[in-house]
Amino acid sequence: MSHTIAAVSTGNCVSAIGIIRLTGDDCISVADKVFTLNNKKSLMDAPDRKLMLGQLHDKQGRLLDSCCAIVSHGPHSYTGEDTVEFHCHGSPAVLAAGLEALYIVGAKPAKRGEYTKRAFLNGKLDLTQAEAVIDLIEADTADAAANAAGQVEGVLQKKLAPIYDELVNICSHFHAVLDYPDEDIEDFGLQNYYSTLRSSGKELYKLLQTYGQGRILRQGVSAAIVGKPNVGKSSLLNAIAGYDRCIVTDIPGTTRDTVEETAMLGSTRLRLIDTAGIRETEDTVEAIGVERSRKAIENADLVIFVCDASKPLTTEDEAIMDLCIDRDNAICLLNKTDLGCCIQPSDLPFMTIIQICAKTGEGLDQLADMVDAMFENQMPCDGSILTNARQFDAIRRAYEAMLRAMHGLGLGLTPDAVLTDVEEAMEAMGEVTGATVREDITARIFERFCVGK
Repeated sequence: MSHTIAAVSTGNCVSAIGIIRLTGDDCISVADKVFTLNNKKSLMDAPDRKLMLGQLHDKQGRLLDSCCAIVSHGPHSYTGEDTVEFHCHGSPAVLAAGLEALYIVGAKPAKRGEYTKRAFLNGKLDLTQAEAVIDLIEADTADAAANAAGQVEGVLQKKLAPIYDELVNICSHFHAVLDYPDEDIEDFGLQNYYSTLRSSGKELYKLLQTYGQGRILRQGVSAAIVGKPNVGKSSLLNAIAGYDRCIVTDIPGTTRDTVEETAMLGSTRLRLIDTAGIRETEDTVEAIGVERSRKAIENADLVIFVCDASKPLTTEDEAIMDLCIDRDNAICLLNKTDLGCCIQPSDLPFMTIIQICAKTGEGLDQLADMVDAMFENQMPCDGSILTNARQFDAIRRAYEAMLRAMHGLGLGLTPDAVLTDVEEAMEAMGEVTGATVREDITARIFERFCVGK
C-alpha cells in the first residue's frame, strides 16, 4: 500500500490557475476531508476524470477557495494510483494553506520527482519516458521540447525494444537447449545468429551517433569567446545575453576567470563562455584564468575569436588565432567597427569573418544567421535523438559488449563465452529502459526533478 503524498504542481508564483496534486491509495478520502463538493456528495462518489466544483478549506475549516477537483482512479492515472487534483486560483498563499490542511489530515509532503517515480515503479512509464519528463519541463527551444515529447511518448523505448528482444531470443534458445537436452528443441548454432548480432550492433551504433546533436539540443552550444584583453569579449557576451552580465572596463585583465551565461542567438541556444584575455602575465590569478581560456577553446562546440578591428593585429592576436583556426567551428569577429577598421578580412586565416560592434549591436544579426546555419539540426526531433549522458554511457557499454561478442564469434569461442557479452549488452540496455537499473541509480535520476512532478 502506498501512502498519500501531496504537493503544489504549478510552482510558487502568482498565476491564473494553481494545482495541488495528491496520489496514493487513500488520497481520495484524505482530499475529501478538506474539500466540499457543491452537490454535497463525497469525493469518494465523484465520477472518474471529471472536473467538479466545490470549496477548499484550510486547517481551521475556513473557506480558502471556490475551485475544482478532479479524481482519477488507478490504474488510469499518471502515477497508476488513485489521484486527486485541486485546480485553484493561483495564489501561492491559497495553495500553501491548502497543502498544510492536507498534511494535517494525513497526506505527506511529496519528494522531488516522486509522482513520476511512482509512475515508473507502477509500470506507467519506462525509464526513458520518465527521464524525458524533466527534459520536457526544462526544454527552452522548440526542438528540445519536440524531442523530449517524443521520448515521453516512448519513441526511444520503441527503438531499443526490438534489439533487446532479439538478444533475449538468442540467449533463451541457448539456455533452453542447455537446460532441457531431452526436449525436442531445435539445435542451437550461434553462427546462425551472426546477422542478428551484427544488425543489433549497427542499430546501437546509429543511436550513439545521435548523441552529439542530442547533447547540443539539450544543453545548448558551448561557445567560447576568446581574444586578447580589451577587444570587447565581455561586451559581446553582454550584447548577446541582453544585459550587463560581465563587468566592462578599459583596464586589461578585468575578466580574470571564465564567465558563463546561457542565451538565445537567433534560434540557437548558446552557453556563452567569456574567457580571460589570453596573454603572458605574471599575475598568478590571471594566469589561471588564461589557462582555463585555453581549455575552453579545446572543449567548446563553437569558438568565437574577437579582435579589435580599429587597431593593427598584434603577436598576441596571432598566437590566439593559431589556437583557434584548427577548430571545425571557429568564427572571427572584427569588433569596434564604430571606431574605424584597419584590419582587412584577407589578413585573417578564418573561413568565417563578421564585422560587428558589440557596443551598438551592429552585425549581431549576421552572427546569429551564421551560428544557426552551423548548428542547424539535421535530425528529426521526434524522440529518436539520444540527449541523456547516462543513457549514452549505457548504450556505449552495450555497443562495446556487442563488439566483443562479434569478435569472440569470429575467433570461434564457445557459445557460452560469446553470450556472456551478449547478456552484458542486454543488462546495459536495461539500464536505459529501467529493466535492470539499480535502486540507487533510480533515486539519483529522480533527484533532478522538481517537487510536484
